Amino acid sequence: MTYTPNVWPPKKIIFASDHAGFSLKKPLMDWAVRQGYAVEDLGADESNSVDYPDYADLIAEYLSKDKDSAGVLVCGTGIGISIGANRHAHIRAALCHDVTTAKLCREHNDANVLALGARIIGVQTGVDCLEAFLGASFGGGRHSKRVAKLG
Repeated sequence: MTYTPNVWPPKKIIFASDHAGFSLKKPLMDWAVRQGYAVEDLGADESNSVDYPDYADLIAEYLSKDKDSAGVLVCGTGIGISIGANRHAHIRAALCHDVTTAKLCREHNDANVLALGARIIGVQTGVDCLEAFLGASFGGGRHSKRVAKLG
């Protein structure tokens, strides 16, 4: 099996959240802009209740057309939105709560979407996870064979 890794580092970071993730999404986007990344916000635009699967689907649709981008999804726990995103074959969304998992999801799994839980982690941890995610590269080698089996 031959596996072609994601383009990394991404040229653009696509953000989406539900109502519970709205409060964490904005500081993450601000940090990314300060680092020189192009960003796009697919919503939600406020804290009124919305359905997280819709935002997981939006980011999956965007990333199906733009392979040079990476995604960041945020909901209350990160669980639901990551499950929603991973229904799409071209998405490898990793729910991370710390720098180690954010780094390893790139190195071992070539994750193209970082999922975070706004009710689980604080802003600084979210920024640290995003920085680790964007700064890590896929290791290839033995990991390529395993990632290829994911679909």
